[in-house]
Amino acid sequence: MLNIVLFGPPGAGKGTQSAKLVERYSLAHLSTGDVFRYNIKNNTELGQLAKSYMDAGNLVPDSVTISMLEAEVNKNPDAKGFIFDGFPRTTAQAGALDEFLSSKNTGISLMLALEVPEEELVKRLLLRGAESDRADDKDESIVRNRIKVYNEQTAVVADFYSKQNKFKAIEGVGEIEAIFGQLCAEIEATQA
Repeated sequence: MLNIVLFGPPGAGKGTQSAKLVERYSLAHLSTGDVFRYNIKNNTELGQLAKSYMDAGNLVPDSVTISMLEAEVNKNPDAKGFIFDGFPRTTAQAGALDEFLSSKNTGISLMLALEVPEEELVKRLLLRGAESDRADDKDESIVRNRIKVYNEQTAVVADFYSKQNKFKAIEGVGEIEAIFGQLCAEIEATQA
C-alpha cells in the first residue's frame, strides 16, 4: 500500500499535485479541510464536536481530527493507498497516524514536502484570493501569518519523518508537470 504525506506551506501546490498523484497512482485523497467541511455540513457526531471547538475559537483537538481521518480511511477498504493532505500537522498527530496505520498492517511510505520561498507563496495566495472566494487568501497580513504559523508549528513534522528516512524535499517552483515528475520519481524510487 502506498501512503503519502503531501506536505508544504499554504500555496505550495499541494492541491494541484494531489489531484495528479491520485489519478496516477489510484490513491484516495484525504484532505483534513475537506473532511472537516463534510462532517460539519452533514452534521455528523464528529462534525458537531469539531464545530463546537471551532465556534469557541479553539483548535479542534487531535483526538477528534484523528477520529475523522480514521473514519475516512475505514470508508476506503479497497484503496491502493492514501494521500494525506493537511495532516499530520503536529508530531503527536504523526505518531497517532503511524499507530493507526500500523493497526491496519501498513504505514507511511514517504513524506513529500513541496518547498517554496515565502515571497512566492504570498504572491500565489494573493493571486488565488483574487480569483476565488477564499477570504483567507485576500489579505496579505493573514497570508503571512498562515505561513508563519506553518513554519512555527507544522514544519517540525518533517523532522518526525526525516528520522524515519521517509522525508523527501521537492522544489515547488517551476512548471507543474516538472514538479509532478519529481514527485513521481521519488515515489517510484521507494517502490523499487
